[in-house]
Amino acid sequence: MTRSESLAAYLRAQARRRLDRVESNDDGRNARCALALLDTASYAASLPDDDPLILMLDQAGCFGPLGCEGFDPGEAGTRLIRHWQGGEPHELLLALPTAITASAR
Repeated sequence: MTRSESLAAYLRAQARRRLDRVESNDDGRNARCALALLDTASYAASLPDDDPLILMLDQAGCFGPLGCEGFDPGEAGTRLIRHWQGGEPHELLLALPTAITASAR
């Protein structure tokens, strides 16, 4: 599995998690988040592994210390992904390294 595929699979799993949440008054928030994550997953799957966004995520440690493990954004990255409300797919991918780096301080 390539890094792009691993990232896309992670995002799809998080989207499924949001769709499975049952909250009586979420006003569609979970559905919007799931759609945004699925959109980002589709975008991520189309990126080559040498794309600058993938390389930034690799430098942030999202693919393990050697860059060859499955995608794992850590606690701060997971928190950002789980609360993502939407925007352009690249915006989420750009925000991840900053969130991860800020939490490491």
